[in-house]
Amino acid sequence: MTWEILSIFGTIAFAISGAIVAMEEEYDILGIYILGIVTAFGGGAIRNLLIGVPVSALWEQGVLFQIALLSITLIFLFPHNLLRHWQKWGNFFDAIGLSAFAIQGAIYAKNMGHPMSAIIVAAVLTGSGGGIIRDVLARRKPLVLQSEIYAVWAILCGAAIGLGIAKQPIELYLLFIFTTILRVLSYSYKWRLPNKSIIKRG
Repeated sequence: MTWEILSIFGTIAFAISGAIVAMEEEYDILGIYILGIVTAFGGGAIRNLLIGVPVSALWEQGVLFQIALLSITLIFLFPHNLLRHWQKWGNFFDAIGLSAFAIQGAIYAKNMGHPMSAIIVAAVLTGSGGGIIRDVLARRKPLVLQSEIYAVWAILCGAAIGLGIAKQPIELYLLFIFTTILRVLSYSYKWRLPNKSIIKRG
């Protein structure tokens, strides 16, 4: 049950995120739906390829596809009402999607009996893969590859689940809340990972 609820949270958050990025880039209606769907399900598709699950398993998530399509449709029909709030809450939706999908991906790999390394990779790819694809298709620099802390929180989710720290539903929900808060704090206070530039300025 925990998995299904987190999947719904993540699907709504990332579908909205992808649709709004497409509208910001002035894509047509088809582009809006494609980018919304790709953002919501792209990370899961990459994860499935790497941990040995047939990609066709994605097509068994009929309810989630319907939820994603409904979310994108609402954004498309009422853009001005929702976009006003997006500037304030957009990163919050992204944080929800990251947390929900990172936990979902880690649970998936854990239940298949994969080692810790695979659980962490599954968490990172599920949590950030859709966003990477979204940014690439929108011709933006992927957020996860910049110095801003993003994928680190997915790694922590994978480690917590792989080590058995979070197993019960209440523990997974607390992990979801904790990860979301950390992501919100990291962009609010501009926490950064160390980076190195070889470009000479001036």
